[in-house]
Amino acid sequence: MLRWIILVLLVFAFDLYAFQTIRTLTKSYWIYVIYWLASTYVVGNFVYYYANFVRGESFTHGHGYAVAFLVTLFVPKLILVLFMFGEDIVRFVLTILNKTANSDADTVAYSTSRRGFVSKIALGLAAIPLSSFIYGIYRGKYNYQVVKHVLYFEDLPEAFDGYKITQISDVHSGSLENREKIEYGIDLINEQESDTILFTGDIVNTKAAEMNKWVDVFAKLKAKDGKYAVLGNHDYGYYAYGGDADLNAKNQRELEEIHRKIGFDLLMNDNRQIERNGQKINLLGVENWGASRHFPKRGSLKETTKTIGDNEFNILMSHDPSHFDFDKMEVNKDDINNHDIVTNETNIVNFEKHIHLTLAGHTHGMQFGIEVPSLGIKWSPVKYRYPKWAGMYEVAGKYLNVNRGFGYLAFPGRIGIWPEITVIELKKGVNNA
Repeated sequence: MLRWIILVLLVFAFDLYAFQTIRTLTKSYWIYVIYWLASTYVVGNFVYYYANFVRGESFTHGHGYAVAFLVTLFVPKLILVLFMFGEDIVRFVLTILNKTANSDADTVAYSTSRRGFVSKIALGLAAIPLSSFIYGIYRGKYNYQVVKHVLYFEDLPEAFDGYKITQISDVHSGSLENREKIEYGIDLINEQESDTILFTGDIVNTKAAEMNKWVDVFAKLKAKDGKYAVLGNHDYGYYAYGGDADLNAKNQRELEEIHRKIGFDLLMNDNRQIERNGQKINLLGVENWGASRHFPKRGSLKETTKTIGDNEFNILMSHDPSHFDFDKMEVNKDDINNHDIVTNETNIVNFEKHIHLTLAGHTHGMQFGIEVPSLGIKWSPVKYRYPKWAGMYEVAGKYLNVNRGFGYLAFPGRIGIWPEITVIELKKGVNNA
């Protein structure tokens, strides 16, 4: 309880400083009342949902909107605080330079006028994130984007020239609300008429039961060569049941059954072959493997590829994009309990079979960022945690696509990083573009 009291006091001090901007521009009592009522409600609502939140409870829509209201209200206020703090520094320096406590009327008037001007600029700039957050919560999270890629491979079997894959990821069904909007997203996926649909994990937030009311919607997904899926870090029940092995196992059985009801062939360190005219490509699916020690490491490429021959065409589904670079990473010694990790001197992870294309998700692009492809602008804070965080990457002839996610988590919205449906067309040959 003490930490929450301290947090509330810190927020109040922050809010009081931001309030100076409002007070500079207006003397309206009612605006003051609205300001403080809104702040009190948002902070109180957040404390209400999180002060007594314990592991094992479901993360509800109420929890999500408590985060959304807090962020929507206080990020713009951060801009106000920064501007007013800068103004206070300038005033302090000018006061020292004037060396007087008895400024003449012109100096006082200038100072007051400047402060009012700065406050107007601060409010104008603060309106940008405020409107962005409101849009992101109301409409951005359903602003589905179809992102298309064409990839060329010299060793692609000829029968698969022009083969189309639709990738979706990170449904996070515990966060979903608007059935009509979700059905629109499903229809948009089906409109792509891809040969197969690949889902790269995190179908729920914490518990398998979250997906029950959405099974009939996602069961409408159609693809000629079937629908395949893997598990993400949220799918194991760890965030709900912690280390309770029995509850985790029960949750996973329920989750596997949900995948079957939807029509997903769930690959858990396993592979499938898709055949055409006597030729084949391999679909590989590993359980979750993330470089971070905070995420479950149950994926094993060695197990997944044990029946795969050399010189075959392989597409891997692996939820966490850090798996793509794990042959270049040093891994914490505590994590050497995974089949993919070789206990050599440097503890470098390694695997043997050639993977032509890896499909991942996990990052959501942090659901916040700026992307303007025509100007080459692509930025999100998540890049400082995941160097490969969204879109298509190519390293030494191997490709990684990081899907931005279909749903959303914690913050019930998206700003600049829109929900994604990826369509990848495989072509035989060399890209001469």
